[in-house]
Amino acid sequence: MATIRKRGNKWQVQIRRVGFRSLSRSFHVRKDAEAWARQMEVQADRSELPTDRKALQRFTLGELVERYRDTVSVKKRGYVVEKIVLTAFLRHPICRKRLCELGAEDFASYRDERLKTVKALTLKRQLSSLHNMFEVARDEWGLPLRQNPLCNLRLQMPQQRRERRLKHGELDELRAAAGSCRNRFILPIILFALATAMRRSEILALQWQHVDRDARSILIPHSKNGCSRTIPLSQAMLEILDCLPKTDERVFPLNANAFRLA
Repeated sequence: MATIRKRGNKWQVQIRRVGFRSLSRSFHVRKDAEAWARQMEVQADRSELPTDRKALQRFTLGELVERYRDTVSVKKRGYVVEKIVLTAFLRHPICRKRLCELGAEDFASYRDERLKTVKALTLKRQLSSLHNMFEVARDEWGLPLRQNPLCNLRLQMPQQRRERRLKHGELDELRAAAGSCRNRFILPIILFALATAMRRSEILALQWQHVDRDARSILIPHSKNGCSRTIPLSQAMLEILDCLPKTDERVFPLNANAFRLA
């Protein structure tokens, strides 16, 4: 907040705001001092004042990532994958930099380096977590970050349109390959996916209690966007379900990694 006081023949204004460097200025006329104080307070509300470098000097990027991983990321549905990504990122030299030294150019260099070994989509997912981390650090943890260093980072994304369909004979090849798997659920999952167009995570999380044979529908309580949805049961889907044993609460008692490997 602003403090105005008379010192000799001048009016001195002092602006103090947590996380920002204190500012002071003297004026001959009190009205000028009040006008400048109002202007600075507006800038303070917009986080446009010069940041307190000492506050950012105390933390490294790695410490910020660890705090985000252990307190924010842990509450997400995709925590297992995000934990792996963030832990791997911690090994990069950029994480040893102090926040006061960190800029958009550092992440631009990191982007260019990573794109030599990973696809743009993979990097985008990682940077998305870091972008959210800086937003949380500024809005909830009180760190005086004037701008998210990833806000204007450009990343050219290739077209991700998917129009691939099974060609003639490919379904028979899939059936033959899946039939040779030791796990009996591989073929039913593939056929179920073809019949429903459900995501792999949704199929593997499907429970018998979510199957309503009377209403001929399946409930997906938690889809990718966080909302529930209902899928009608076709005759082909019913036939697949009828062939499955009910020895587990899940329709397909198989973890994602086992299915991925198969």
